[in-house]
Amino acid sequence: MRTDLLHRTDTVRRRAGRVGSASLAAVLGLQGCDLGLLEVNDPDIVLTANNAAGARALRNGVVLRLSQAVNGTQGPDALFVFSGLMADEFRSGDTFVQRNNQDQRIFQPENTFNAGPFRSLNRIRTEAEGATRAFRAYLPDSLLGPAAMFALTAYSEALMGELYCDGTPLSGIQGTTIIYGQPLTNDSVFHLAVNNADSALALTDWAIARADSVIAAPAGRDTSYFRAERNSALRLRNLTAIVKGRTLVDRGQFAAAGVAVTTVPTTYKFYAHHSLTSTTNQVWALNNSARRYTMTNSSEGGVGIDFVTPNDRRLPRRMGGGSVFDTSIPMTLVRQALYGQFDSIPIATGIEARLIEAEALLRAGDAPGWLGAINALRTNTALYPPIGTGLTTGVTLGANLTALGDSGARNVDVHFRERAFWMFSTGHRLGDMRRLLRQYSRTEAQVYPNGAFVKGGSYGDATMMPVPFDEQNNPNFVGCLDRNP
Repeated sequence: MRTDLLHRTDTVRRRAGRVGSASLAAVLGLQGCDLGLLEVNDPDIVLTANNAAGARALRNGVVLRLSQAVNGTQGPDALFVFSGLMADEFRSGDTFVQRNNQDQRIFQPENTFNAGPFRSLNRIRTEAEGATRAFRAYLPDSLLGPAAMFALTAYSEALMGELYCDGTPLSGIQGTTIIYGQPLTNDSVFHLAVNNADSALALTDWAIARADSVIAAPAGRDTSYFRAERNSALRLRNLTAIVKGRTLVDRGQFAAAGVAVTTVPTTYKFYAHHSLTSTTNQVWALNNSARRYTMTNSSEGGVGIDFVTPNDRRLPRRMGGGSVFDTSIPMTLVRQALYGQFDSIPIATGIEARLIEAEALLRAGDAPGWLGAINALRTNTALYPPIGTGLTTGVTLGANLTALGDSGARNVDVHFRERAFWMFSTGHRLGDMRRLLRQYSRTEAQVYPNGAFVKGGSYGDATMMPVPFDEQNNPNFVGCLDRNP
């Protein structure tokens, strides 16, 4: 992929200031509140490209794959909900052993629900590579199509590094031949994610510069297209900056992470979309509709965050009104009220950018600066989700978090609690729990649910998701390298 970027660099320099009709079609295909990148139906019948339309179709396939992977499939379940079971966001109100074992923190590569989301993340990567090659061949003037592919590849790699054990192999495809990857540490996967994010940022910056040059000196040309291209490039750049900042935080490079997200507006959101013709929002489907997942109404395992009792304005919910699917267990049904059946779900937001900056301040020992950044988010009512019909939610949050004098353990608790409420069920929580062990010297018993499990027995010792057993079809892979957080 780096070779592709170098080729694109030469192409863009040779053709600076010239935009062909194919490029115009490619860029206009990325318009909308989030470039239109996640507003596609089912293009999976397109396997290869031999023209510009095929290249765009391949791009759309990657976008659909992303929505499926993070929040659009069940049985095996998508990443946002399934990782939330191992964390403290959801509990299994189900009879399926796969969900119960995940909730119980049983490290089980053979769990048949593990293979689906891992496979989907890898398909994002491999299909994005194919789409990038197609753009290079058939839409060589396009910058935003390849940039989107680099950005989504970086995002999928960030999720793999956060959610899975050390030893993730990243395989590829040449034609119809599988090129089996070697097992990689999480940090190596994060490093690749940063590289791909940098590739996306380079392309978006070139697109912005190209548009600016025409807008500044139109020479009688209609600049509306270039203004639209610039706006699309800025939106894609914001997504990429957040992904890069997130991954740098995962690597412990907090100051660099804060710098990476500085230009992202606080109100920015990039969505995975759902619709009647594509995918159903699985937070709604598995929790609200099927009742196989429930929000817990107390701290799970004695240490988890209580997402329900505070009735926090950032997390509207409905209690009762039915039972969990498995009626044999004493568990109150709690339904989230953030999303409906086809509601979009944010995968990257300006709120996350501000939280990244705040953590950089905390790590630098600037407790007052960190606290001010956290309270600025809490008091910005424009960031709150709407109050659903028939719901009563808690009062508006105030700047009522008080300075604790240093950047010690209590401040860390507050910071990660704020992250948990702002980014509930968006694929962040399990990675954050691992970071508390890896970067803040917490013990497993201080972070992960433990003790007696509600359905019998005790919680297990899993702190991350295992690379699925199916991956042993790769001759280079024999299992996780280790289970370090």
